[in-house]
This record gives sequence, C-alpha cells and structure tokens, in this order.
Amino acid sequence: MTIRHWTNHLSRVFGKFANTAFPGPVQRCVNSAYTSLMDVDLSEFDTAGSYKTLNALFTRELVKKRAFDGSAETFIAPADSLITEQGGLERDRLLQIKGMDYSMRDLLTEAAGHVDDMLDGDFVNFYLSPRDYHRYHAPAAFDLRKLIHVPGRLYPVNMPSLKKRKNLFVTNERVILECGHDAGSVFYLAFIAATNVGDMLFECEPRVETNTNSVSVSVYEYEAKRINKGDCLGCFKMGSSVVMVLQKDFLELRTTLNQKVRFGDIVGQVRNGTTLDR
Repeated sequence: MTIRHWTNHLSRVFGKFANTAFPGPVQRCVNSAYTSLMDVDLSEFDTAGSYKTLNALFTRELVKKRAFDGSAETFIAPADSLITEQGGLERDRLLQIKGMDYSMRDLLTEAAGHVDDMLDGDFVNFYLSPRDYHRYHAPAAFDLRKLIHVPGRLYPVNMPSLKKRKNLFVTNERVILECGHDAGSVFYLAFIAATNVGDMLFECEPRVETNTNSVSVSVYEYEAKRINKGDCLGCFKMGSSVVMVLQKDFLELRTTLNQKVRFGDIVGQVRNGTTLDR
C-alpha cells in the first residue's frame, strides 16, 4: 500500500527542484529571487549566493550561535515562528485555530505513553513561514524516550489552510518526540510536515525518512538519549509547524496569540511541584 495523494506527489516534484544544484549564476538567481520574494532576513546567515541549492538555503545554519537562557526553569522557543494558537486543553481537545478543535490522542497516536497525563494540559502551536529559519531546537533539556513517525498527507499549514481544513495536524505527516523533563514531567513535541518538499530531518534519529511511499507508523524507543537545551533537533525543508503539548500545571506560558518568537526566546516558566513518575 502506498501514499498517492496529490500533496505528496507535488511535494516530491518541488523537492527535486529544490535539491538540484544549478550552475552558479542560475542558482544565485534562484536564491536571490526566493529571498526577495519571501523577504528573508539573512543577517545571521551566509549570503544567499553561497548556498548550492534552494534546500540548502531553506535549511541554513546560523553563522553565529544565539544566546539563550540555559537554566532548567525556563522553556525557550524551539524555532523562529508565529504563535498561531495556544492555551489549555479541554480534556482531550486542543485548538488548531480558534473555533476548530481536534483530538490530542489523534495527534500523538496510541503509541504515545503518557496521553492520559496530558488531559487538561496546555499547548502551543509554532508556525514556521517560508521566510523563517527552518531548524528546530530543544526548548529545554530532556531525556528523549520515544520518537513516533506517522506518515500522512502534506497539506499547507499556513493560516488560510488552518482556517478551512479540519483535523489538519492529524491528517498531515508528523514526527512526535516524547520528552522526559528533569522536573519529573513529560511533554511532547509534534513536528508537522507541509506542502513543498515535505521532508523533515532529525539529528537524533537518522533512520526517519519522511514523504516516502510508506504508510506504516514507526516507533523508536530509547533508554538514555539525552538532549540538551538549545540542541539542534533537525530541520524542516520548507515552512511547517511545531505543536508542543504539556502536562497540566507544568509550564506557565509567557507567550501571547499571534506573537512572533525566535529560537531562544523564553516562552514559559516551569512551575514548582509538577511531578510525574519517570
């Protein structure tokens, strides 16, 4: 059985273009046109013409490391992004956008080990636009317990699509990290793929391959895979979204709806007394 939806095919076609290294003058023209059209700020990166492919430009690394609060008491933004929705879950329900909810169980899947502990918890949606820095980082230090890869479609995850397409985050392909925090809580990071390329890379698990013909859910479990705060977890090859799901009363959110954040900005403060058997 294979995935044959048009969003996957379209993304593979665009992916071939984005991964092609054109002759120098042509590539520089492509890169320059993209940065101009999308209003990409390259002040922290190499020049547009230095990237050998369009995808290399998408997945660019910071030239100089950003400073961030390294304490265990705070969470930082995992990516340069827009807060498109946030707040508390109503039991199992969280918001894709105002007026459109979906199931947290469907997002995290049956393979997640602590779904019941997330009931009535909190969530934040981070949307990465095509102009943003596309690498994602650890918002806090944690022990990676499990990685779940769920194949799916590749609909856009921009604001127009969020407003019109129900259950978007549980329809699209995604990768979910189950994270054990030192304070004793568990939180989840769900990385949602989107149209155009559709690839997601994870430095912690090179076996993950996205936007393939597979329809099987893959689960990778770990005993002692430590991730430090700020570590690069991987990258989106084009814009997409990260959904962070948190246990109730674990984190006091410091973000606001429609706020633009950058990787390294403080987005929450760990509350005292939150515990969960590790």
